[in-house]
Amino acid sequence: MKIDLVSEHASPLAAIGGVDAGGQNVHVAALAAGLAQRGHEVTVHTRRDDASLPERVVVQDGYNVVHVTAGPAQSLPKDELLQHMPAFARVLRHGWAAQPPDVVHAHFWMSGLASVEASASLLAPVPVLQTFHALGSVKRRHQGDADTSPAERIDLERGLCRDVAQVVATCSDEVFELRRLGLPSDRVSIVPCGVDTAVFTPRGPVAPRGERQRLLVLGRLVERKGQDDAVRALRAVPDAELVVVGGPPAGELDADPEVRRLRAIAGEAGVADRLVFAGAVARADVPAWIRSADVVLAVPWYEPFGITPLEAMACARPVVATAVGGLQDTVVDGVTGDLVPAREPERLGAVLAALLADDERRAAYGAAGVKRARTRYRWARVVADTETVYRQVLTRHRPVEVAR
Repeated sequence: MKIDLVSEHASPLAAIGGVDAGGQNVHVAALAAGLAQRGHEVTVHTRRDDASLPERVVVQDGYNVVHVTAGPAQSLPKDELLQHMPAFARVLRHGWAAQPPDVVHAHFWMSGLASVEASASLLAPVPVLQTFHALGSVKRRHQGDADTSPAERIDLERGLCRDVAQVVATCSDEVFELRRLGLPSDRVSIVPCGVDTAVFTPRGPVAPRGERQRLLVLGRLVERKGQDDAVRALRAVPDAELVVVGGPPAGELDADPEVRRLRAIAGEAGVADRLVFAGAVARADVPAWIRSADVVLAVPWYEPFGITPLEAMACARPVVATAVGGLQDTVVDGVTGDLVPAREPERLGAVLAALLADDERRAAYGAAGVKRARTRYRWARVVADTETVYRQVLTRHRPVEVAR
């Protein structure tokens, strides 16, 4: 098949850990590479955010990345990109009119808007599948007035549920939200995110560490990720350190507002000497950091999916996660880790203290996590399941030939 992925703000080539660079970038890159490996012709369309970027990049993994000029060629917050989606759609339409793909898979709601608009104007519209990665209704519920999404986001996502051929949800919790937006149950498929089990392994390089037990949080430094709750929970584990991997490069940490906020919280809690910021690290170094931890934390207020627990499980590390979104699917409570309520640092601290004191339970969680990651969440299976959804949609949309 000729497959086009559209990911307007999350380039598969971007460095991970920035404010708008995280799990979606990893997902799109791995899906594109996996589909190419299965013999498909794959192109990823993403917005040009740097004037020096070439129009097309041929990635070593066998797919193409096209940088679409839509708005200024500079980095912009994703919540400011809606105004540039008509221009993005025009570029897609021009390319697809000349060389239409068999199927389009849009990632994030604004990618869906551009893809649907571009496809609808073709003489033979191309089926568009949608993965939201996050829903405006959930974000609004948890962030309230702090939500910077465009005011019309929820209504536009409701429209996408009506207009796209199929929604590919990443977890069961998302399906309930989609039903509230009016999506019929026969037009949603669940395919989770995945983990590269050849890279994230129990054995391999380990990042340096001292004698203290190590808790690790990994990902973007944004308030909803709950790093402040992890900092406060340190009071319950006086012999442990908390290492935060992600955010700006190490040399820019002191100027980062979220770093300063977390350091202030650590000072108030009396744990400042046990809070360590590693800053942004190369993707290739992430497994070593995970292996250096006794427990990996994923404690967001809400989470559409969350790749970090999968990466930790694949490295045989126990996970303590909040019981929200996709984390309820990936982390099996009492088997591969512990689930805790969101935004309850005292409860989190108690769970961490008990787990850090129990070497046997941590080892059991780690072993079960490896097995679960390899059987359910390896990228080869995720890619194959996604391809199956594509074929089902194409079968449904192709006209039936009538025998004469």
